[in-house]
Amino acid sequence: MPESLGIAGSGAIACGLARAASGPYEVVLWARSDGSAERACTMAEDARVVTDLARLGGCRIVVEAIAEEVDAKRALYGRLSAVLGPDALIATTTSSLSVADLAAASGRPERFGALHVFHPVDKMKLVELSFPEQASADTRRRFHALCESLGKTAVEVPDAAGFVVNRLLFPYLFDAVRLLERDGLDPASIDTCMTLGAGHPMGPLALLDFVGLDVAAAIGESIGAEVPDRVRELIAAGRLGRKSGAGFYYYDEAAGPGA
Repeated sequence: MPESLGIAGSGAIACGLARAASGPYEVVLWARSDGSAERACTMAEDARVVTDLARLGGCRIVVEAIAEEVDAKRALYGRLSAVLGPDALIATTTSSLSVADLAAASGRPERFGALHVFHPVDKMKLVELSFPEQASADTRRRFHALCESLGKTAVEVPDAAGFVVNRLLFPYLFDAVRLLERDGLDPASIDTCMTLGAGHPMGPLALLDFVGLDVAAAIGESIGAEVPDRVRELIAAGRLGRKSGAGFYYYDEAAGPGA
C-alpha cells in the first residue's frame, strides 16, 4: 500500500501538490471548512479530502500549504504537533517567511524544511528546498527523496526571503510594469518582445496576472523590491489578474487574455 502524504491546505498550491503526488502516495488533504473541502475535491480528485486534522496523524510527511501568514502557520503547527508521530516531517511551501522561525514554531526543527513548489505544481519541475540549521541529515535525505518520487528537480537554497527564483524574478517583472508606466507601451507589446525576443514562455505582465497581483505585491514586499504604483492601483480596483477575470489583461476563460 502506498505511503500516506499529508497536505494541510486546500488552495491552488495544495491541490496541485496533491495531483502531483497522487501516483506514488496516498494523499490525505486537510481543508479547514466543508466549503473548502468541496472545492478541493473537484481540484484534487484522487486525494482523500478531510476536515479533521487528526486524519493526518498517520502521515510520515505533512506539507503545510496555507496562506503566507506567520500567525496562521504557527497555530497550525501547534495543532499538528498534537496529532503527528514523533518521526513525522513537516514541510512548508513558503517562499517569503523565515524557514528558521517557522521551524522553531513547529517544535521539531530537526525534522522541518521548506518545500517551495511552483504553480502549476503538476507541471513545474523545480522545487527549492531550504532547511534550518537543526535539520538532520535524514530529514534532508527524506525531502530529497520526496522530490525525486514526485518527478521534481530539487535545489537546496539559502534561508532568505524569496529564495532564488522569486528574488531574481520579481524585480524583472516589476521593471516591465515601470516600462509600461514610463513609455506608454501596451501590455501585449511588452509581452510579445519578451516571448519572441528572449524566448520566455510567458511575458512578464501575463505572468504577473497568472501569479496574482496581490500575491506578487506581497512577494515584492517580502524581498524588499519596490512594488509599482500601477500594480497597487489594479489591486485596489479588484483587478488581481487571471483569478479575478482582469489584471493587466481581461480574461475570458475560453478565449484567453485580451488587452
